[in-house]
Amino acid sequence: MSIYLIPFISAFIGWFTNWIAIKMLFHPRQPMKLGFMTLQGIFPKRQRQFAEKLGKLVADELLSFEDIREKLTDPQKIKNIIPLVEDHLEHFLRVKLPEAMPVLSMFIGDSTIKQIKDVLVKELDTLFPMMIAQYLDNVKDELDLERIVTDKVAAFSSDKLEQILQGIMSREFRFVEIIGGVLGFLIGMLQLLMA
Repeated sequence: MSIYLIPFISAFIGWFTNWIAIKMLFHPRQPMKLGFMTLQGIFPKRQRQFAEKLGKLVADELLSFEDIREKLTDPQKIKNIIPLVEDHLEHFLRVKLPEAMPVLSMFIGDSTIKQIKDVLVKELDTLFPMMIAQYLDNVKDELDLERIVTDKVAAFSSDKLEQILQGIMSREFRFVEIIGGVLGFLIGMLQLLMA
């Protein structure tokens, strides 16, 4: 065997060991007994801990319940739904109320409909933030983002988790493999120079 093959063999070994290391992040999915040692991929083995850390990260750093509350109770967003409410009230006062109470509709003209609508819209403008706040208080315990994210990620199949992480980090994994080959080649060259 030619001594000049050492850098290429070292490059292959560097690439191969990094490739194996990346595969072992996900495989074997189920624990495998090898004599006194048990092998299992890092992500399948630690999926629950990974899910808990991710759930905590999402709830503490990315999207808290208070962030959701702030968005849903934003006065401008509430004002944006008022035209829809006005249209609905208009339809109710002009169509549904006369159908339900024909006698009453004889006493309600355009100016009365406008007054009723204006009073109701003004009242709803005050009522909506209180209703939304009350609703959010009622669902706060059910909308535990940390628990929701943790449970969802923990329930992922190992295939799905691998697919997600490969989708996010495929370029980085490929870079690690290439770096292994490059470093292996350089070490082989160094060995060749020292021989």
